Amino acid sequence: MSSSLLVIGTVAFDNLETPFGKADMVVGGAATYAGLSASYFTPYTSIVSVVGEDFPQSFINTFREHKINTEGLQIKKGEKSFFWAGKYHIDMNTRDTLDTQLNVLADFDPVVPENLRSSEYLLLGNLMPKLQLRVLEQMAVRPKLVVMDTMNFWMETALDDLKLVLKQVDVLTINDEEARLLSGEYSLVKAAKKIMNMGPQYLIIKKGENGALLFRDNKVFFAPALPLEDVFDPTGAGDSFAGGFIGYMAATDDISFENMRRAIIYGSAMASFTVEKFGTERLVNIKEDEVATRIQSFVNLMQVDMELN
Repeated sequence: MSSSLLVIGTVAFDNLETPFGKADMVVGGAATYAGLSASYFTPYTSIVSVVGEDFPQSFINTFREHKINTEGLQIKKGEKSFFWAGKYHIDMNTRDTLDTQLNVLADFDPVVPENLRSSEYLLLGNLMPKLQLRVLEQMAVRPKLVVMDTMNFWMETALDDLKLVLKQVDVLTINDEEARLLSGEYSLVKAAKKIMNMGPQYLIIKKGENGALLFRDNKVFFAPALPLEDVFDPTGAGDSFAGGFIGYMAATDDISFENMRRAIIYGSAMASFTVEKFGTERLVNIKEDEVATRIQSFVNLMQVDMELN
């Protein structure tokens, strides 16, 4: 039976521009992508976030259609939702931020509803570290697994708070650039050791189209990325990865290293769906058999039969 999962992060509007087109005022945010991704594996997903009065009821209904509990989604009357605009370069790995409007996020105080404070799995989506700490403080019992996502901006502007959160999480998920920034090491193996000494028992380093690495003590697991015919928009891929990862962990209720290896494949599959359309367009319309087929594609990609002489 699936365990309960709590996701904290942003729910926002995005203006997106890639070499393949533009999309304005699409719903995005870490909690949006992560929550939707996780919902394909566990029916007990809840989100804690904040939006303005401008946020469409139709998308709140979309959350609910995916059986996502929105009790912790604050709606601020007379205010606007968080907004971000970005433009991606031709390699799709680099982007320019064109506009950021914090709006309701500027004074956001995350409140975890009483009935969600005993959630068994917790995803601290990309957000100010002090708000991630605020959520941890409200948990009635320590979750079985706490996964944290963060970014280079917080490493540069809120490092002290970030280090406090790192001491309280089990799994940290960042990209290779962020791992080098946080650790001061170019070698990802050395970087992983330094970062795990900061608190997390496990570290996932995402390498975009080059796959992902999972570290635990001296163990390393590598999962390749699936070559895709269409890549329209990488926004939210990392959040979808994190949501798929912890969603699978909650569904199986097994926090072993071996199960995390499987969870990385599920997270990678969800990220691969996300990039195929702008915003959440693809993520909200995945069919159950498509998930199974995509997972099998990853398995086929990784299998090799060989004999050593």
